[in-house]
Amino acid sequence: MKFFFLLATVTSTATAFTTGFAPSVVTKSASAFSFTLNAEAAAATTNGTDKKKVIILGGDGFCGWPTSLYLSDQGHDVVIVDNLSRRNIDTELGCDSLTPIQSPSVRVQAWKEVSGKDIKFVNLDVAKEYDLLVQLIKEEQPDSIVHFAEQRAAPYSMKNSKCKRYTVDNNVSGSNNLCCAVIDSEVDAHIVHLGTMGVYGYGTSGGEIPEGYIDVILPGGREQNILHPAYPGSVYHATKCLDALLWQFYQKNDNLRVTDLHQGIVWGTNTPQTIRDERLINRFDYDGDYGTVLNRFLMQGAMGVPLTVYGTGGQTRAFIHVTDTARCIEIAINNPPNAGERVEIFNQIAETRRVRDVAEMVAKQTGVEANFLPNPRQEAAENELDVSNKKFCNLGLDPITLDEELFSEVTEVVNKYKHRCDPTKILPASFWNKKRAEECATLDPTSVKVEV
Repeated sequence: MKFFFLLATVTSTATAFTTGFAPSVVTKSASAFSFTLNAEAAAATTNGTDKKKVIILGGDGFCGWPTSLYLSDQGHDVVIVDNLSRRNIDTELGCDSLTPIQSPSVRVQAWKEVSGKDIKFVNLDVAKEYDLLVQLIKEEQPDSIVHFAEQRAAPYSMKNSKCKRYTVDNNVSGSNNLCCAVIDSEVDAHIVHLGTMGVYGYGTSGGEIPEGYIDVILPGGREQNILHPAYPGSVYHATKCLDALLWQFYQKNDNLRVTDLHQGIVWGTNTPQTIRDERLINRFDYDGDYGTVLNRFLMQGAMGVPLTVYGTGGQTRAFIHVTDTARCIEIAINNPPNAGERVEIFNQIAETRRVRDVAEMVAKQTGVEANFLPNPRQEAAENELDVSNKKFCNLGLDPITLDEELFSEVTEVVNKYKHRCDPTKILPASFWNKKRAEECATLDPTSVKVEV
């Protein structure tokens, strides 16, 4: 594999590259995995790890909420910080979560009732209320700070200039503020950031993508290990690339301890913690802006709506179940880098699949056909994606992979709450550029009919 920057030839130490697509992702099938959404699984405890004080920025969101409950259930002392911006975006878009999520106060009270454990909630804007963030870190003295507090949807980040600017202002300022706040508070907190696989880009690399760093051979033969080149495909992905540079700078300049998690597309809704009481239910987004691809397909299949496959469906993407997101976060906080060590980077994924293959799985289960739509995104029509995830697996993660047996968890949620679906929100509503918007102009949101 070759990258051309400063006339350098780039090679990866992770694997000997081969032609074609030969995934080396370490996975375990769901049918062989002891994953059950029941109270017994919810009562699982930490195996010999230290209990930590953890601040979770963005702990009210799709990944943040189940992670907060999971860490609390494992015995960690959890403080959620959130400004409820995702709920405000629901209002802006006129599209609520398919599941009826409760207010933060109701959520944490319900968790207290079912678990006997306290979670503190603080309403704070990390990107704007810097002094309060510093004060909070000083007061709480956290061992770890988990950073979910970013606008997470690529389509929303491309919707219009306002959304592009908001995504950059919120995400980059929030990450920079966090670094500065840890320094100013003089608290040796380990930062764990939820990044994205999208920092690597979605072109065909010609070999396995290593975990964060890559060896280069410079002119003259000198070898150097550098951060993997960034190839963002949206404003959202660009902010994650900028985050990565911030982590690198503050680690070198101020010895911050940082772990950056390049996560795949999250699927699933419930976890062993969120099913313990309906008031704890996680959010479920199905719209064209925030609905992740597999969750969208499962919702559409359950409601008798043709699956919305963009373009050829030849895009290969990385996937991870929301339960594994929470597990990975705990593994990361229990394995921090030492002061002075470079930013630790994990590829937080279970497996890679082509979108059309995922659609075929859902279509086979639900009997709903796939509908290939003009692609609203500026991206390669077809790509391969071979990704290393050895670090997490070597630390004990046994990832859940896509399996029709687990799809039932999502379809049960959809069937229970499908009366809350707004069918006009199913088709894509954000386009990467004018050309994409013109190609998608024939899509009529009002034409979508659902079976309720």
